[in-house]
Amino acid sequence: MPAVSAGPEIERLIQLLARLPNLGPRSARRAALFLIKKREAVMAPLAAALQTAMDKVEICRLCGNIDTQNPCAVCSDTRRETSAIVVVADVADLWALERAHAINARYHVLGGTLSPLDGIGPDDLAIDALVKRAHDPAVTEIILALNATVDGQSTAHYITDLLHDAAVKVTRLAHGVPVGGELDYLDEGTLAAAMRSRTPF
Repeated sequence: MPAVSAGPEIERLIQLLARLPNLGPRSARRAALFLIKKREAVMAPLAAALQTAMDKVEICRLCGNIDTQNPCAVCSDTRRETSAIVVVADVADLWALERAHAINARYHVLGGTLSPLDGIGPDDLAIDALVKRAHDPAVTEIILALNATVDGQSTAHYITDLLHDAAVKVTRLAHGVPVGGELDYLDEGTLAAAMRSRTPF
């Protein structure tokens, strides 16, 4: 019979923490223990922040970003360049580019990349909305900031084909992004350099 080191409530906390990215069962146990030891300083504010996020976080109706306002803070920023749209797979990629201060443009979050093996097709992504935005006369460039993976590049090719009749220049990140690399894991300097050195796709 396996040893039980904590009650069901604590075990439930550990199981939920273990679902977070990069947290296995051992790391989840350490995180749970830390939270319990720091109930007032960490756990209570974290629980309140999670409740607020559940109540107020929305998906931006224009770009697909996650924020507490709709349209999001990026889309509402009048200082943003309106002629370029940066296309990313996920919100994490948008946040990575914003951390790098790589470009002062607007974004479009696809919600993933094409992946036939996983059953993700064009209808599962926000590609139609992107094509519609690309036909706006104010938009002159679509920047494909997708991961340098097979799925990312397949998605980029698919989007480029769809945009052939739009009056926009389609560019992609420079090859400073390593093949197989994911934007969220790159340092800000690499992201900024890759954005500055983007080339026609």
